[in-house]
Amino acid sequence: MEQDLYLEDFKRRGILVPDRKLIKTEAQIEGIRRSCQLTKSILNLVEERIEAGISTAEIDRWVNDALTAAGAYPATLNYQGFPASVCTSINEVICHGIPSERKLKEGDIVNVDITSILDGYYGDASRMFMIGEVSAEAQKLVKIARECLYLGIEQVKPFNRIGDIAFAIEQYANKHGFSVVRDFGGHGVGLAFHEDPFVAHYGPRESGMLLVPNMTFTVEPMVNVGTYRCRKLDDGWTTVTADNSLSAQWEHTVRVSETGVEVMTE
Repeated sequence: MEQDLYLEDFKRRGILVPDRKLIKTEAQIEGIRRSCQLTKSILNLVEERIEAGISTAEIDRWVNDALTAAGAYPATLNYQGFPASVCTSINEVICHGIPSERKLKEGDIVNVDITSILDGYYGDASRMFMIGEVSAEAQKLVKIARECLYLGIEQVKPFNRIGDIAFAIEQYANKHGFSVVRDFGGHGVGLAFHEDPFVAHYGPRESGMLLVPNMTFTVEPMVNVGTYRCRKLDDGWTTVTADNSLSAQWEHTVRVSETGVEVMTE
C-alpha cells in the first residue's frame, strides 16, 4: 500500500511508473532466480569448453543439450523464427548472430547469449569470450564493455530511473573512445522473454521509467570501437556494426531489491 502511494505521487509529477504486472511476487522472483542460475551454469560450461577450432554450431548443441537435461528450454529457439538455441556474435557482430559451422579462430572475440525457460520463468545473460591471443584493442573493448555493465548495474536501486543506468554506461564508454549501440538495449524479463521496460544504454540521467522493488530486467550494453550505428544482414537477424568495427556486450538479469540490486545471473 505504501509503495502504491509513492507511485501515485511520482505519477502526479509526470514520471513514468511501472505497471503493477512488472512488479514480481516473491514466488515469481524465486522462479526467475532459478532460471537465471541455470543460465549462469550453462555459460560456465561454455567457458570451460570454448576455444579455437570450436564451431558456433557446437556451442549451440552444448546449450541445447544442457537445457534439455535440466528440464528447461531455450527461449531463442523458434522465437519469431530464430533458428537456434543461443546467439553467438563474433567480432563485428553486435547481437543476434546465428550459430553455424564457422569455427572460432585465434584472435576472435565472441558473445554467447543464453536465455533459459525453466518452469515458465526466464533467465537471460551473456558473456564475452576472447579466443587465444587477441589484439590490444579487442582486449580493451571487452574490458570496458564489462565495466560499463557493472557501472550500469550500480545505478539499479529503488526510485532511480532507467536514464541513470543509461547515463552511467554511455559516459564511461565515451570516455574511453567507444560508442554505445542505440538500436538495441536491455528489457524486462522473467515471466516472458521481452517485457517492459526497454532499458536504453544511452541518454540523460533522471529520465525514463522509475525503478521500484521486484522489477526484473536485463542490463546489456553493446559497445563498439567505431560508430554506434548498425545494419542487419540478409538473414534477418545478424546485426553488425555499420563500419565493421569490433563490438562487445555483457549482460545480466537484475532485480531491484528493497535496498539496491540483486544480480540474478551472477
